[in-house]
Amino acid sequence: MKIALVQVASPDSETRKDRIDRVEGILRGINGAELIVLPELWSAGYFHFDEYEALAETLTGPTVTMCSRVAKDLGVYLHLGSIIEAGDNGRLSNTSILLGPDGNVVHTYRKIHVFGYQSKEASLLTAGSSLPVVRLPFGAVTGITCYDLRFPGLWMELSDRGAGIVIVPAAWPTARREHWRLLTTARALEHQIFVIACNAAGTQEGVDLGGHSRVVDPAGNVLAEADDAESVLLVDIDPLQVQAVRSEFPVIGDRLAAYDTLTV
Repeated sequence: MKIALVQVASPDSETRKDRIDRVEGILRGINGAELIVLPELWSAGYFHFDEYEALAETLTGPTVTMCSRVAKDLGVYLHLGSIIEAGDNGRLSNTSILLGPDGNVVHTYRKIHVFGYQSKEASLLTAGSSLPVVRLPFGAVTGITCYDLRFPGLWMELSDRGAGIVIVPAAWPTARREHWRLLTTARALEHQIFVIACNAAGTQEGVDLGGHSRVVDPAGNVLAEADDAESVLLVDIDPLQVQAVRSEFPVIGDRLAAYDTLTV
């Protein structure tokens, strides 16, 4: 199947409405992809913390509405990255959403590890508490978000739950780009899983975003990687490779069910 990673910039001078309209044009220009992926909080801009409350939306808000329309018109799966979701009692979440070819939501994930280092995310947003995996025609798919890359226990749980494709929208800064490249490769290799990682580009509130969106296969091979500019990265993957790699080199099968039972 063909995947398109849309590495979007969210400049401070651009309104959310203008950005949604601009990105719609980019999406409609993509031909042949069966799955399209966008970065974390691209419509609001991750580092626009002071505007989070004003830019919060529901699953029927402007970002989801546009992406749903495009997914249906193009007949594709579209992972819209994430939005600042307005929830109950004024709580806000960093919520990623996967839409099906009919435009309906097939998967949502609320970021579990909210980021606090040089960021206001942890003080503004409520962490999620669920980790769903959805079975689709091309495999078992889930999505996590950005900072979640750093937590191996989360990834062990994902592979235990049967995930074969993990979509990772992010707003990962240039300053830690090599961590991004290392972790996306390591997570794919150690869990024999496809990692489809779409990062933001450009500058927000003085922070340079790292770009380098990439797809890593279950054997740890980088199938494609973007540079640091706004761009669309197209790559072909074979979802059947997950089972082939796991059967040929059964590291997951050799893993203990629990390690906390080992004696000191």
